Amino acid sequence: MRLLILGTGGMANNHAKNFAAIDGVELVGGVDVVPERLAAFAKEHNIGRQFPSIEKALEWGEFDAVANVTPDAMHHPTAMAAIAAGKHIFNEKPLATNARLAMEMTEAIEKSGKVGMVNFTYRNSPAIQKAREMVGAGAIGSIRHVEASYLQSWLVGNFWGDWKSESKWLWRLSTSHGSNGALGDIGIHIVDWMSLGAGLDVKHVFARLKTFDKAPPTNQIGEYKLDANDSATMTVDFDNGAVGTVFATRTGGGQMDQLRLRLYGETGSLEAIYDTGKSTLRACLGADVNTATWRDVPLDPVPTNYQRFVAAVRKGKTEEPSFRRAANIQKVLDAAAVAAREGKDQAIV
Repeated sequence: MRLLILGTGGMANNHAKNFAAIDGVELVGGVDVVPERLAAFAKEHNIGRQFPSIEKALEWGEFDAVANVTPDAMHHPTAMAAIAAGKHIFNEKPLATNARLAMEMTEAIEKSGKVGMVNFTYRNSPAIQKAREMVGAGAIGSIRHVEASYLQSWLVGNFWGDWKSESKWLWRLSTSHGSNGALGDIGIHIVDWMSLGAGLDVKHVFARLKTFDKAPPTNQIGEYKLDANDSATMTVDFDNGAVGTVFATRTGGGQMDQLRLRLYGETGSLEAIYDTGKSTLRACLGADVNTATWRDVPLDPVPTNYQRFVAAVRKGKTEEPSFRRAANIQKVLDAAAVAAREGKDQAIV
């Protein structure tokens, strides 16, 4: 498979390294509007051709698939151009900045017959995959309550760098630079993780969003107005009647990058955790429920999203996480934003 890397910012390095490690995948081109960044990226990953735009790359056209790692607001126009040219697409999350655009992309890729998948990174965790398997096998019975959280701490610590001086962080805090805040950036991950692990779809959501004053008195640093939400809390109803709570924040001091999911069923419970690269799964099942005894569940490695995408292209059939899955998750986020603004529960339609 001949692959084009579209956008060469920080996350693009993960794409390049992971795809280059798969037998039969060749990185043949890179695209970026910043020539210096593109040149450095192409040199680091031994990529021969460089293009200033997706249009120029498509004029050349000698590639099979695109890894779309552009900024969020550019996902829709660039992906639509690649779809029209008959390319398979591996898109960074979110698929688009709203559900309407995401569904337009979904319908286009499905009509084209090409593979379209989205990089929900934390599906690479064996804990969530094993939890989903156990829930599907009836290990905890019908789910009644769900708790989910995603904690990052880069607004209160410097483990990942200095957000006050680095554009790669500042844009995530500014709606004028395309950010939907913590809800859109990390909330999307935990909603996917939650509904994947539970095997359930969200039907109703109520949400509150909070933006903290981080740079008084103007709450602005240079060109970046810091108006995107920093924390998001949601209560949800699922399609089976279960209820859930979910929150995402960038102010979780002491937690670098942690997703946690607790599933409480009629006959048992599961807790899946991904914590800065480490996955764990615990279960309280059967007679252990009577003594509240939790036991570790052994985990086996699982294919990454990158590997699944390559396999899907070779088979000519999309695997999960698909564009349609990402569009449906975006519906939940859009409804949460409306709920926060209007102060009332929203149905997911």
